[in-house]
Amino acid sequence: MSYIKYKIIHFFTLGCLFFSLNSCTEDIETLRENPNQPANAALSNILPSIIKNTANITVEQSFLVGNNAAQLTAKSHVLEVDVYSWRGFSTWNSIYNVLRDVNVLEQQAIFEENKAFEAVAVIWRCYLFSILTDMYGDIPYSEALQGQSAANFRPKYDTQEEIYTGEKGLLKELGRANDILNGNRPNIDGDILFDNDLNKWQRFCNSLRLRLLVRISKQKNVTVELTDLLTNTNQLMQSNTDNAVLKYQGAVANNNPIRQLKSGDFDAVRIGENLVRTFNLTSDPRLGVYARQTDGTINDLNNAVYLGWQNGNCDTDGNRLGLIYYDYPTHPTSEKKADGIFMTYSEVKFLQAEIVQRGLVLTGSSAETLYNEGIEAALDYYDVDERTFGWNSRADFINSANIKYDQNLNTIWKQKWISLYFSGLEGYIEVRRWLDYHNGDWTQLSFLSAPCGNQNGDQLPARFVYPASEGTLNSDQFNIATSRMGGNTQNTKMWLIK
Repeated sequence: MSYIKYKIIHFFTLGCLFFSLNSCTEDIETLRENPNQPANAALSNILPSIIKNTANITVEQSFLVGNNAAQLTAKSHVLEVDVYSWRGFSTWNSIYNVLRDVNVLEQQAIFEENKAFEAVAVIWRCYLFSILTDMYGDIPYSEALQGQSAANFRPKYDTQEEIYTGEKGLLKELGRANDILNGNRPNIDGDILFDNDLNKWQRFCNSLRLRLLVRISKQKNVTVELTDLLTNTNQLMQSNTDNAVLKYQGAVANNNPIRQLKSGDFDAVRIGENLVRTFNLTSDPRLGVYARQTDGTINDLNNAVYLGWQNGNCDTDGNRLGLIYYDYPTHPTSEKKADGIFMTYSEVKFLQAEIVQRGLVLTGSSAETLYNEGIEAALDYYDVDERTFGWNSRADFINSANIKYDQNLNTIWKQKWISLYFSGLEGYIEVRRWLDYHNGDWTQLSFLSAPCGNQNGDQLPARFVYPASEGTLNSDQFNIATSRMGGNTQNTKMWLIK
């Protein structure tokens, strides 16, 4: 073989080898892709996990903090919440963890140009961020969750005012979600909250807007926004069928977290004395749902005895929580089981009643009518039998002397307080707002009192303190935020109540 012929053959051999290796590299990359395991999860698979995980957080926060801080229930041991010796709570990490999944849902929906899922993700993002800012004040918001996309591991803390009212704030974002759902949109699937009904998502969106607008009404004139919502009230929840509640299925993978407790842990929370006293004064039939009778009368409904546990460090007796929350050994059980509650129709009616009573908006409905509708919705939700507490009908109960509307704002708030049982941290957030309205004077709220033995000078804590890890991992932004707010204590007042 001549030398020239050898070089030509060698050149073509190397060329073929090069192209073969290049092609082989592409084949290897292709082989690495698992056709049975898509790179992006389906939107219908992400949403159920987000809803269930949020519901679990809501129930746990109700049981451990929210109900007790609102005096709907009381701790029988481990009394830090009741005696106002507040330290770190798990709320921060728990909610930010779910927000990461919401961010994935939103970005994937945008990538797939699925406007319906995008709107749902925005609504849920706003719901979760509203809890965080209501509990902590200034928080990472606009730069949060950018660790992967922008390598931003030290996000700034936005002011609470900006979080609520800014161009990318909660209220504007909920308005954007509402606009999306007003337009042409595909359907969704995998929705374990509203069974893929986008009209219910839209009503939840606007009801959440109503909640947040009332919450900032001390700091901002919100008449225009409230008028828009109340002029066209079909934008809001219309009945209990619109309730944003997760109905747990009872299986291990989808069970109310309280039901999985040991009986001793369940015993750590009892029905609150102030709530039992309020129920007894009005013969309220919800008492038989919220609490179970004393052990001595547990099987005798006609002669049931209910005792409440006083919040603070001075009580030794009080009934356990109702049958729908736990199957207690040797006790009767209830076929109905407790839901995970995000927002209910009754809350919407009480919000409307407050708006009218305060004169924030003039509407065709009276505060009394809206108040009555709120009570009826709350009774219907728990499917109570008023006859077991001596009433002939719902109307008899609502029109009774101790329930009938008396043009007093506190009367609306008392019924709303009762209805927020196991609604996450909402009970505490509202009690804080009402006390702020009355300049911290407990005597103005006849259904509440400063807990005995509290360690905070009878002052309801104003917020949760930031996790200690924030001062280490995001120290510069943490220091800016705490300096701006006036400290990082449980009594540091956030913008909402300044």
